[in-house]
Amino acid sequence: MCEMTELRDALKLSLTSEILASGGRARLRAFGSSMLPTLWPGDILTIESAPLQTLAPGDIVLASRGQSCFVHRVVEKIDCGGLFRWVTRGDAMPQSDPPVAASDLLGRVSLIQRQHRIIIPNRRLSPVVRLLAWMLCHWDGLRRISLRMYSLRQSPDPQVCGVIS
Repeated sequence: MCEMTELRDALKLSLTSEILASGGRARLRAFGSSMLPTLWPGDILTIESAPLQTLAPGDIVLASRGQSCFVHRVVEKIDCGGLFRWVTRGDAMPQSDPPVAASDLLGRVSLIQRQHRIIIPNRRLSPVVRLLAWMLCHWDGLRRISLRMYSLRQSPDPQVCGVIS
């Protein structure tokens, strides 16, 4: 069963990569809590291809590493002898991720759909959101309580998520 899940995930990643590389858009459901409070589990993310020269610190990007992908915020662009690499980090994570190459950046999150609200991601976090992200990063109990309260407030959404061109 695990091999089937890995194969399905690899195929989804491959399809998403191809669609974004050809200038299309993808809609994916967020999982995990590394981007709290900006992204919550169940949020629908619209990801669009973005020219690398337009990416800047603060952008939320979809990146791949091996056969998996993640959505984190760009915190720094590094010039490695003419080859650029991007450092990313989840808003509620204590440390940055290892740098990713241009080929691993799949697209930028352009819209977040949470229930019936549409949110346009902001490059800058307000001081209040930054403080909340820090608290969620360092206090596991607060993170668990916040996720539990959030899940209780959500009504089931029958919308199917997938890749769109």
